[in-house]
Amino acid sequence: MQRATTIIIGAGQAGLAMSQQLTELNVDHILIERGQVANSWRTERWDSLRLLTPNWQSRLPGYFYEGPDPDGFRTLGETIDLFDNYAEKISAPIQSETNVTRVTAEGQDYRIATDQGEWTCRTLVIASGVMNTPNIPGCADDLPTSIRSISSKDYRNPGQIEDGGVLVVGPSASGVQIAQELKLAGHDVILSIGEHVRLPRTYRGKDILWLMDRAGLFDTTIDEVDDPNRVRRLPSMQLVGSPTGMSIGLNSLQALGIEIVGRSGGFRDSTALFSGSLANVCQLADLKMNRLLASLDEWIQNSGLNAELEPSYQLRPTRVPETPTLSLSLAERGIKTVIWATGFKPDYHWLDLPVLDRKGHLRHTGGVVDAPGVYAMGLPFMRKRKSGFIDGVADDATALARHLRGYLDGQISMAA
Repeated sequence: MQRATTIIIGAGQAGLAMSQQLTELNVDHILIERGQVANSWRTERWDSLRLLTPNWQSRLPGYFYEGPDPDGFRTLGETIDLFDNYAEKISAPIQSETNVTRVTAEGQDYRIATDQGEWTCRTLVIASGVMNTPNIPGCADDLPTSIRSISSKDYRNPGQIEDGGVLVVGPSASGVQIAQELKLAGHDVILSIGEHVRLPRTYRGKDILWLMDRAGLFDTTIDEVDDPNRVRRLPSMQLVGSPTGMSIGLNSLQALGIEIVGRSGGFRDSTALFSGSLANVCQLADLKMNRLLASLDEWIQNSGLNAELEPSYQLRPTRVPETPTLSLSLAERGIKTVIWATGFKPDYHWLDLPVLDRKGHLRHTGGVVDAPGVYAMGLPFMRKRKSGFIDGVADDATALARHLRGYLDGQISMAA
């Protein structure tokens, strides 16, 4: 039996950020990682992926980008190198290739069982990420056996996809990028659309994330929103990290020849069914985007930046078919593969503590979990809007590490 004051489960950006802060506060700790540093980046991303956020926005505790291309976007390999180098820089105490099998309470401590032995600790940080299990709807089981069904987590490149048509389900960042890549590789692609967040890559001559960052939108706290549960469930932004700064969206995909259809309604025999609400969903996304751009225009005006930036302008509304497709014969269209880019759901099967809600999500207040001395890191909109970004873990780690230190010193109870 080994012991540490604090155990961090996960050595991605969230776990590493917490490690750096705990080191600053002289809290001895160990990170337990099922693979290597940034394991999900190494094993669960497609080959051509680039970060959606510019290089300057990859800020971690004690680390800021100082390279020659602050407005560029890291490739997958460069992202892995970032975390490897950061872990080495902060001398993170990592036990790699170790799977956590069970976490239980033991008096005032916690016992962590792994396939490499057991640990006990006084405080626990859950930084195992949110991309645990693909959220594939049950209707996937109704697909004909002749059609391959995979998740975006298992997609790597067009070379693994059989010749023929592809139905991509999900219009967020992963779905639109995979759809575009497959179309450019010569596949007939259909994209099924549900709720999505439309954004231009640039606006008024600046990257959209630069504007949102400068305007303070990423620092919006969870206490400032009306419905925390809803904002935490919002899909990822329709953006692509392109060296050319190009935007990606339903209009550009249709210009390539990709057909868009409504939300997937399941399958009947070899027929795919789709919702008829495609126009309404797209209009709502346009409306929300235009509200955001209007708020940025107001901030630019109030900040005296009008003269420095390009004039404001309206983006074209999303183009939708006059008659939406409600059903489609997979065989007649030559669909051989369905790719589910439908998000992820948590998997805490190893967590034997009464801290999960009925949907399997951690119950927490700003990362302080509903159990004494237990914390979470890296969750969407955990404390601020940017919590789910690489850039957001620094603020969260700073606040939660101080809370943890205070808890150990007997100055703070479990309440945030």
